[in-house]
Amino acid sequence: MTSNPARVLICHFFSTLAVLAGLLVIQISEADISLPQANGETLVLPGPAQRIITLAPNLAEILFAAGAGERLKAVVEYSNFPEQVLDIQRVGDAFRIDLERIVALEPDLVIAWSSGNPQSALKKLEQLGIKVWQIEITRPEQIAEAVENMSIATGMENVGKAEAKRLISELERLKSNNLNKAPVRYFYQVASHPLYTINGQHIISRGLELCGGQNVFSSLPALAPQVSHESVILADPKVLISAQDREKQRALEIWNDWPHLQAVAHGNIFYLPADQISQATPRFLDSIALACRFLDDVRSTETTAIETPLGEVQYPGKH
Repeated sequence: MTSNPARVLICHFFSTLAVLAGLLVIQISEADISLPQANGETLVLPGPAQRIITLAPNLAEILFAAGAGERLKAVVEYSNFPEQVLDIQRVGDAFRIDLERIVALEPDLVIAWSSGNPQSALKKLEQLGIKVWQIEITRPEQIAEAVENMSIATGMENVGKAEAKRLISELERLKSNNLNKAPVRYFYQVASHPLYTINGQHIISRGLELCGGQNVFSSLPALAPQVSHESVILADPKVLISAQDREKQRALEIWNDWPHLQAVAHGNIFYLPADQISQATPRFLDSIALACRFLDDVRSTETTAIETPLGEVQYPGKH
């Protein structure tokens, strides 16, 4: 039976069209970017995010570390590093988000702090058709993961993956340098009135574990529990640690009223830069490295001065 040339051409045309359509679908699919959400789900972006809003100070800092800081269209209050972020407009703070202003900025991605931002506000943004990526960092190694993931979300892998590799290398160096060192029992003070600390699941506690630090309240169930002065005295830690801003007074001076505490008697009272230790960012590892030096001083009982990033000279035994 003789084939109709026109019919053959038409069949070839539609076959070719079907193949091209299939390739187009594959290309669109391959252009999608999958991002891990804090709840275990996956957020899919159709391509690299160009207009981004971050809803926690550490998230803005991580985005800059990932090489995509110029994509930031708004941040929240207390976003202060690097210096460029100071010129970016604010859309509230971690607890009070200006939804109207966010919508008006037409972001293609909002990066949120899962445990820090109000879920009701995040759900509202999603209902308005805005992509919301919820991140949670509870371990030091997850800082590197966040940097790499943000670089993937913005198409800046060449920058972000290199920074993530550097952070992982620094983390491994801290681990190896402090391997098998004698544990040092410490109390970490978050606030003094009322008295708050951290448990063993907190990222600060997990960071100090790298130095051989042993949290005296590690087993408490709450992430940041309130404790009594009596419980600290009974625990009798060898070291007292707290965060300190440049402008604030030394919060650990309250313990001078209990001179028989080991930490007070030996002058093992240390401060870490609040901006570094209190936020899950690449600079967090710098504060942990400083803490490792402090704990080494306790182990060696040397009296060599240590210059801190706060510009203070601290002497073990002289606080």
